[in-house]
Amino acid sequence: MKALTFSGIGTIHYEEIPDPAILDDSDVIVQTQHCAVCGSDLHVFHGREVGIDPHTAMGHEFTGEVVETGKKVSRFRPGDKVVSPFTTACGSCFYCLQGLSARCIHNQIYGWVQSGAGLQGAQAEYVRVPLADSTLINYEEYDLSSELALLGGDVFSTGYFGASLAEVKKGGSVVVIGCGPVGLMAVFSALLLGAGKVLAVDTIDRRLRLAGKMGAIALEAGNSLREAVHDYTGGRGADAVIEAVGSASAQSLAFELVRPGGIIATIGVHTVDHFTFTPADVYNKNITYKSGRCPARSLMPTTLPLIEANGPILSEIITHRMSLKEGVRAYEIFDQKRDGCIKVILHTEG
Repeated sequence: MKALTFSGIGTIHYEEIPDPAILDDSDVIVQTQHCAVCGSDLHVFHGREVGIDPHTAMGHEFTGEVVETGKKVSRFRPGDKVVSPFTTACGSCFYCLQGLSARCIHNQIYGWVQSGAGLQGAQAEYVRVPLADSTLINYEEYDLSSELALLGGDVFSTGYFGASLAEVKKGGSVVVIGCGPVGLMAVFSALLLGAGKVLAVDTIDRRLRLAGKMGAIALEAGNSLREAVHDYTGGRGADAVIEAVGSASAQSLAFELVRPGGIIATIGVHTVDHFTFTPADVYNKNITYKSGRCPARSLMPTTLPLIEANGPILSEIITHRMSLKEGVRAYEIFDQKRDGCIKVILHTEG
């Protein structure tokens, strides 16, 4: 099959790799309809996360059609149209039962093979899905296109998770730092949960315009940002800050913008070793700091109906639609934010 593979730092290839096969009776094989390039893929692309084997298929966001099932699969059959969260989940371990499927003791993340072990990614014509009965959802149970369903497997669920971690209160103030795909979904989710003011921070005009269209107050990052946030929040700072970038500068900014007693909710993937503020800083400002991988599978029964109800505005984050064979160029466009790129969706030829 054809796939987009990691071939060294800064290098993605469109190449032939072996077709996936059923390895366990709980597996299914999915023929990909749509997949996507995610900000987390860039951590591997730029070498901020290391260890992945060369020629590993990249990606963890996809929808598709079941084409083969293992003997113990009971919920799916060939022809079913499915969406997957970005990690697999057993549905029955302690963490899955607590709604924390991201920490399932049997979970695997698509697109990470190290020393020959792991799970190939979804930027490919076919994907093997372990633990299929408890991982996949048939998106035809909702009034969703393949593209919209894909948003539930990662970006919308992660944005919603950020707003949930932020404990958004009715009428409260929320700052979202970073209005990429996940940040925009956090903006929308915070408003959905009743925030009175959502202040959306970015440097890219197209992102800020879309945040404004969703109902946020768009603020360009810069020297006057801190004063603007304080003006909008009665001089206190925001009740909560959702940090959706995953950089040291964004973390430092989040601490500056949150009010004493507020919450910082981090959903950007961090790859550095140290916080930009100290335990004493947290103590002295009475801050609650929350972070972690989104339990997408646990949230999808909630988030897929929300996507169904708000599809037109949510779909506006998809700025580029390209074929899988154009994926190398898609990485360049997404990484360099060319042509106003927010989100790239790739379609296969099948």
